[in-house]
Amino acid sequence: MSIKVAVLVGSLRKDSFNRRLAHAVEKLAPDELAFEHVAIGDLPLYDQDLDGNYPVPWTAMKQQIQAADALLFVTPEYNRSVPGVLKNAIDIASRPYGTNAFAGKPGAVIGASIGSTGSALAQQHLRNVLAYLDVPLLGQPEVFVQFKDDGPVDADGNITVDSTRKFLQGFVDRYVAWVHAILQR
Repeated sequence: MSIKVAVLVGSLRKDSFNRRLAHAVEKLAPDELAFEHVAIGDLPLYDQDLDGNYPVPWTAMKQQIQAADALLFVTPEYNRSVPGVLKNAIDIASRPYGTNAFAGKPGAVIGASIGSTGSALAQQHLRNVLAYLDVPLLGQPEVFVQFKDDGPVDADGNITVDSTRKFLQGFVDRYVAWVHAILQR
């Protein structure tokens, strides 16, 4: 059984630490998980006036999330919260009322930062939003990865620090078990 995982990375930066983290997690996952990154950078800002006639980019992104079995949110922290581009994508995919593309899909929130708190506050804000949107979230382990010039993940998503590899493998193993448990309900 192949499980489609929609990956939403909250950073648009070309050399994003969070995109590196997402790729590292994907490399540790079993082959049964098929990861598909959701493009969120070019979405027009959400406007409720368009709920009756969603623009094509909104509809395409929303359909991609609807087609997924599970979700992985990978977020940096901007000013102690979630980046606007990620929040915009969430607002689009969850609207209009009654058409929430996220509802019931098992998910996880992880993130990276150069700061020692590794996106902890942004993740907490995101968890609050996703709880409201009926996304059953993996609670533990929490993944706050601090990036430095020499790692722990290189530009190709290869993990360069053994303790980080072991920790992320533990997360992946728990995430896979979580996804299976929710999908079997």
